[in-house]
Amino acid sequence: MDVLSIFKDIAIIVIFAKAFGLLARKLKAPQVVGEIIAGLLIGPSVLGIVKLNDFLSICAEIGVVLLMFSAGLGTDLKALMKTGPKALAIACAGVAVPLAGGTLLYMAIYGFAPWGSEKFFTAVFIGVIMTATSVSITVEALKEMGKLKTELGTTILSAAIIDDVIGILVLTFVIGFKNPESKPLWVLLSTLAFFALAIIVGFIIYKVFKIIDKRYPHTRRIPILALALCFSFAFIAERWFGIADITGAYVAGIVLSRLHDSNYIEEKMDINSYMIFGPIFFASIGLKTSIQGFSLDLLWFSIGFVLVALVSKIIGCGAASRLCGFRGSDPLKIGVGMMTRGEVALIVAQKGLSSGMISSVYFTAVILLIIVSSIITPIILKLLFARDEKRGIAKT
Repeated sequence: MDVLSIFKDIAIIVIFAKAFGLLARKLKAPQVVGEIIAGLLIGPSVLGIVKLNDFLSICAEIGVVLLMFSAGLGTDLKALMKTGPKALAIACAGVAVPLAGGTLLYMAIYGFAPWGSEKFFTAVFIGVIMTATSVSITVEALKEMGKLKTELGTTILSAAIIDDVIGILVLTFVIGFKNPESKPLWVLLSTLAFFALAIIVGFIIYKVFKIIDKRYPHTRRIPILALALCFSFAFIAERWFGIADITGAYVAGIVLSRLHDSNYIEEKMDINSYMIFGPIFFASIGLKTSIQGFSLDLLWFSIGFVLVALVSKIIGCGAASRLCGFRGSDPLKIGVGMMTRGEVALIVAQKGLSSGMISSVYFTAVILLIIVSSIITPIILKLLFARDEKRGIAKT
């Protein structure tokens, strides 16, 4: 492998990813969309000036692990424990309905497949991709309208956090079951054993970090040790328990999420992620996305994928919200607020590709879903709140 060509590839990726990321942000779209499009543009599908190699693939894997570690650090564990049955019920429905919807969509287009077959697991994984929720855009819209700290806003935020946890668990199970040599009971026991170990060891590690944090507050040794913990958990999860490395990284983040310096750790992790590993990961999605193999069937599938992903979240979360006591248009608002997709959907799709569950052509559908959901969610939410406010004014 030519070292100089690696330098050239990284320079091209960083420049294009940041330029297109900033352009996407100017257009009110998620920055990651711009970075993915940059990868698509410089990759074999269009310009062909960068080709994905082993080194870039490893950097992309480091990027995704760091992203999930940061997601764990940003999880408000205290709020998560206090959200109660409402947020949990909404989150469960928000995973179950899209999972079933995505599976049925794939089978309806490409034919039904028996349990355990390659086609069956591909269908299920399409559903797994749909389970992820990214409410960063929803949060921004609710904040702008002054609704973030209401019961509705808190419920959406809490349900989204739980939604991601459940989604990661589902991902872990599906990848475990895909292995032809795996046994369902063994997969379940391995997963339970990992989380049991994570709770016990995580509690001890948290106490140790708390002592270090108190003695050496806001020093670089804390994020350095945190980074070591992140990679250790990622290694242990996949090597010893057969669980996705991103699950281990996410759990490591949750372990440290209640530290006084957790924001400081997250800030330092973001430097690595934002500067190099993040752009390489998101650009690698574009580099892997093949538009040459795109067909009319895949076009129809992509349209169906977007529609089912959006509607299934509204139906699942909305119905659960109504059962939990929300009335009027609130269940619809919660359903709409939960339908945005972002980084986690891409991470799940990337894991599916690396494990051989899906083809790279399906990334097009995922990217389209992120773009569409990111654009229409804040618009619909604002229309719903504006309509209710007008009705309230009319009544008075």
